[in-house]
Amino acid sequence: MRILFRASLVAAGLLAVAVVASAGQGAPKPPANDDCLACHGDPTAKRANGTSIAFDEGTQKAFGASKHAQMACVDCHQDLAALKEFPHPDTLAKVNCGTCHDAAQEKFMRGVHARARQDGRMLAATCVDCHGMHDIQGAAEPSSPTNHLNLPATCAKCHGNLDIITRGHIQIGNVAAIYHDSIHGKALEKSGLLVAPSCVDCHGNHDIARKSEATSPVFRANIPATCGKCHAGIKQQYDAGVHAAALKKGDSRAPVCIDCHTAHAIQRADTDSWRLAVTAECGTCHANVVDSFRLTFHGKVTELGFSRVASCADCHGPHDILPALNPASLVSQANLVTTCGKCHANASASFVKYDPHPNPRSYQRGRVLWWANRFYWALIPACFGFFGLHSLLWFRRSWRNGHGTASHEKDGGRA
Repeated sequence: MRILFRASLVAAGLLAVAVVASAGQGAPKPPANDDCLACHGDPTAKRANGTSIAFDEGTQKAFGASKHAQMACVDCHQDLAALKEFPHPDTLAKVNCGTCHDAAQEKFMRGVHARARQDGRMLAATCVDCHGMHDIQGAAEPSSPTNHLNLPATCAKCHGNLDIITRGHIQIGNVAAIYHDSIHGKALEKSGLLVAPSCVDCHGNHDIARKSEATSPVFRANIPATCGKCHAGIKQQYDAGVHAAALKKGDSRAPVCIDCHTAHAIQRADTDSWRLAVTAECGTCHANVVDSFRLTFHGKVTELGFSRVASCADCHGPHDILPALNPASLVSQANLVTTCGKCHANASASFVKYDPHPNPRSYQRGRVLWWANRFYWALIPACFGFFGLHSLLWFRRSWRNGHGTASHEKDGGRA
């Protein structure tokens, strides 16, 4: 019995080996990379329509140095793994990056690019548009299209391409050019500062959402948190102010970072152009107050193009703006001497009684402002004209008097 049992085991093992061998003989062996290069490495190999199928030497080297260098061609082109006859058809199945990168693909499918393609807008970016095809590198590699320093140029392939912008109906236009001229773009592209934000720092990478979606980092209510990832100190100041308080209560009109600084064309806040424009920015919400401010000395000088006078942020603060009744406010009664003293060294309690922007209710908006502006613009040329004419007449009289004296002496004093 023991001998019979052992014989049965041996027979079963041999049968299993035979079955596996038989199955192996029936299944085609997937082609190795060298098999693919037998055709695709031949510079003379062409399709039926005459186009080349060759991978040039540069492409082969790029693949050898890529993240996928250890993979087989059929790992991505899976429809060729079971193909029995070669050459294969010219049109292959679309590569599914999600076979390996399932988490990234899941995010991508939630993003605006994938949804645009699902809606038939085939210009929207896919994996290869951002990562490349056979030359894929990790984001840490300096040559990678997704390296932090290279991302603006990568996104600009679509968002800086006027043809794609037009055909894709991208409403914001050439946003790559706008970013390029901003303080962020100059810091990243010209100075090479890795701390400067690129596109993905604000928009995300795979699951990019529209600004109208509540999950988007650039959704209006999320803007302070997004900017605060870099500007943490400014975010703390903003959170302490009235604008953040209104935003947290759900007031969609409350200003956020992009209202004053814009989204892409962000400039230095200490430039003359920005300082002159900031009053107009405040006026988009506080129109009456700004109109009354324009009637004052500060406002008039600002309108003439002189930036080194007090504007809204100089008195109220740029980010931690508080109402005047708050003791911590820069324009509270207790702090006015200090605030005005930043420009006016001799500021006193009497000095700060001056109202830099009178209550707009004291003015009849429209007619009063119209006549006040006309008065100012008429007064200035009238003053200069009067004193200019006065100087001209005085010069004429002095010249005549001098000329008359010289003639009298020449004639020997004769009348």
